[in-house]
Amino acid sequence: MPSGNMKPPIRKPIGYLLAFLGLVLCLVAFARYQGLTWTVEDAPILWQRDLVFADTPDGQIVAIDSFDSKEVMVFKGEQGFLRGTLRALARERKRRGMGPEAPFRVIEHTDGRLTLLDPSTSQRIDLESFGPVNSAIFRNLKHP
Repeated sequence: MPSGNMKPPIRKPIGYLLAFLGLVLCLVAFARYQGLTWTVEDAPILWQRDLVFADTPDGQIVAIDSFDSKEVMVFKGEQGFLRGTLRALARERKRRGMGPEAPFRVIEHTDGRLTLLDPSTSQRIDLESFGPVNSAIFRNLKHP
């Protein structure tokens, strides 16, 4: 007979947990297969600016305001995040046979979110997802 200080074994419901996770994955897969999407309405726009980005012969990136064709900012050095972000949007343009002439739109929403949008392809990158240091690169392009 067990002594009075022994506790009964604790059973972990691993099987139930795995079944639940499998059910959730099946539901998500079914929803995606059916074309269902979940979208969140954007907050109102606080500011936006249309910019053309161009590489210079010495490896810099120049941001040019598409409204008045004035140089807004010159990015020196590697600028990995900036280059990678622009390259992702340019890849879609190239796939569709479009050139780099059309501007990109930098948008800050009233809730603080920052978006880089390509109006030509409707592709967008939510910049706040990459942290405040990376999104600050684009936030600094705001009108003076």
